[in-house]
Amino acid sequence: MLDRSSLVAFAATAAPQRARAFYEDVLGLKLVEQSPFALAFDANGTVLRIQVVPQFTPQPHTALGWSVADIEAAVRALAGRGVAFERFPGLEQDRLGIWTSPPGARIAWFKDPDGNLLSLTQA
Repeated sequence: MLDRSSLVAFAATAAPQRARAFYEDVLGLKLVEQSPFALAFDANGTVLRIQVVPQFTPQPHTALGWSVADIEAAVRALAGRGVAFERFPGLEQDRLGIWTSPPGARIAWFKDPDGNLLSLTQA
């Protein structure tokens, strides 16, 4: 039924101007709409709606992730824009903060200004 419908991804922010600067200027996503209710970005053909909420408590799990062809280049590029990559106890992460999962996917995590946990994955 929904296999032919476009996906819309959601995250939340209590600080829309700060979120806009991060998603637009740091991550490089194109803003396509801004209202009092949400910021909408084009994430390579997927709409990413950052909902504006009065209060927000981030969850400890990954909220959004991107599949990248070269995770080391992506991590370096984002780090050059001021993004700090997360480190987690119990995960062996390399010097860039990249973890290699048992099946071989390489993953790095970072947070947006509201604390949403985001990821990069190279399959």
